[in-house]
Amino acid sequence: MRFLFVHGTGVRRERHDRLFAQVHERLTARFPDAAVDSCYWGDRFGATLGAGGRSVPGLRPGPQDAPDPADAETAEWALLLADPLCELRVLAEAGPQGADGDGADDPFAMPGVQSAGARVLGLLEGLPPEPPRTGDELGALLHGTGLAADFAAALDSTTRSAEAARAGERAADEPQARELATALARAVTAAALAAAGEEADCTGTERDRLVELLTARLGGDGRVPGARVAAVLGRLALRVTTQPLLNARRGSLTVGATPVLGDILRYQSRGRELREFLHERITAEPGPTVLIGHSLGGIALVDLLTLAAARGEAVPGAELLVTVGSQAPFLYELGALTALEPGAKLPYGFPRWLNVYDRHDVLAYLAGPVFPGDPRVTDHEVRSRQPFPACHSAYWKQDSLYARIEQAVAEAEIG
Repeated sequence: MRFLFVHGTGVRRERHDRLFAQVHERLTARFPDAAVDSCYWGDRFGATLGAGGRSVPGLRPGPQDAPDPADAETAEWALLLADPLCELRVLAEAGPQGADGDGADDPFAMPGVQSAGARVLGLLEGLPPEPPRTGDELGALLHGTGLAADFAAALDSTTRSAEAARAGERAADEPQARELATALARAVTAAALAAAGEEADCTGTERDRLVELLTARLGGDGRVPGARVAAVLGRLALRVTTQPLLNARRGSLTVGATPVLGDILRYQSRGRELREFLHERITAEPGPTVLIGHSLGGIALVDLLTLAAARGEAVPGAELLVTVGSQAPFLYELGALTALEPGAKLPYGFPRWLNVYDRHDVLAYLAGPVFPGDPRVTDHEVRSRQPFPACHSAYWKQDSLYARIEQAVAEAEIG
């Protein structure tokens, strides 16, 4: 009997050797008379950047990668989409309304005269939740950007918020009232955009125009955000949102992700080469073979065995398939598995299949439910107690994995 280990995506020689050392040690301890081999394919069939990454903006910095003021604006809106009330929260704490610094009434305020902040909040409450589609630029823009359905809820949530009420209390004069109007308009716009999600069809120019129109109806000027808010949130947005980091690190992130994502994409377009290589390695030695495929290695083995069985040419010696942390069942459901259409059954001649997963591994899927009633397919859960992505590689030190393989070998009566 022989075991053949097929590694997964993103693995190159050094990483492969460490993984296989663990697999070899554990399998030989349980099967001292078995041969334990590996099928290393990373260097030969793995993905590389053929043009040295010239397609990746920022990998080789040039004039096009100079700092752009728009980056700060993008970061600010990323923060607003995550928390539409964040600017109002800043205004609520930005400074005292009264001269004594404790938020008391303005000593110079005229009795019976509405405060500047209260006037803005009153205008906000008076905005129509459903502006007409025609004859009104705001309504036409809301419908044209896909935000009309979520505008009423965004307006209501902002109007009712404690942040708006508190910021209104702090707006003691006309400059602060105009700043409040801008923050309220941006909050409503951000809330509508966040609720619409991918259904929104809104450019940055259209978004800014929405803010201008809303701000004008609240008695302010929406062309620029308030100075106090900008001073705080501009710096914060650049620090806590992901877009500036992604822009700065896109080159290194792309290069680092190329082996993992690139191997998958390359296999989807040129998987035949890898499958032929696996077939050669499986049939190179006579006798029964247990195939162990991790991640993409499991996908390739499922494809190979399915294609061969469908042709009536079962791979000689392939008695048991063990997939570990594999996406093959998910690709089957998507219709993206090379060898099998969605809903099709595994062909006659496909071997027993033990599919091992960890529920915390987001790259591991169940095979049994998508092949219901097939006695050849069995799922087995292991728990490494590690979060993703560590759990995707933590299988190989789990004794329960090898115990279950030993059980499957006995059930298949492989000697």
